[in-house]
Amino acid sequence: MSPATSKPGRPSVLFVCVKNGGKSQMAAGLMKLEAGDDITATSAGTRPGTAINALSAEVLLEIGVDIHNEKPKALTEESMRAAGHVVVLGTEANVPAVDGVQIEVWATDEPSLRGIEGRERMELLRDEIHSRIKELKHRLLDSH
Repeated sequence: MSPATSKPGRPSVLFVCVKNGGKSQMAAGLMKLEAGDDITATSAGTRPGTAINALSAEVLLEIGVDIHNEKPKALTEESMRAAGHVVVLGTEANVPAVDGVQIEVWATDEPSLRGIEGRERMELLRDEIHSRIKELKHRLLDSH
């Protein structure tokens, strides 16, 4: 998602995965859908890829979220500090601890381990992340 600085009094969250082409981009887009301007949502990758996952973008567009123009970005200590709250999607991304930054890991379901691939896999991931985003939105807003 586009770089954003957190406004005073407004919660901010940085979503992280390995490539920043799928899960973390989906999460940031879904948070923007759910919270609008109430929460600053950004994303990054520990080893960013070169493009947004086309299926991720396609299944998000179905529910009104367009991430087609986003670009994968590298995770930095500065981006972590700017957000103050980091959510790691999946267990593959290795995110270092940073003083003053809260980190939580979402061990997301991986449908491909059950033989579910393609569009169906991406829809399941989208729906799981969306459910978690709704809960996180309430936690972040209630804490500010």
